[in-house]
Amino acid sequence: MSQEKIVTGVEAIEVQAEEILKKARNQANEILLKANEEASRILSSDVGLEQVRVECEVIVQKAKREAERIVEEARVKSSGIKADMNNKAAGVVVRIVNDITGVEAR
Repeated sequence: MSQEKIVTGVEAIEVQAEEILKKARNQANEILLKANEEASRILSSDVGLEQVRVECEVIVQKAKREAERIVEEARVKSSGIKADMNNKAAGVVVRIVNDITGVEAR
């Protein structure tokens, strides 16, 4: 495998990992937007102010936890992809060095 193919593969994996993180951030933002919309809806209703505040806080906290969970899952998935890429790249480097030095693969 040529060095150019390795670099291209690594770059593709990095792009994939970034896309996963971007998607997770977008999902987190959507959750927070929905929570804010729900909080606004509750605030505009005829419910007691203290009850509204409590409900809003519960909704916002739940949305934040869900958003954090999604982003963390994406980070873990991204880390796994990057680790796999590093392992594969290291194996390819060893093969290239062995080919150059004439060492037979075991």
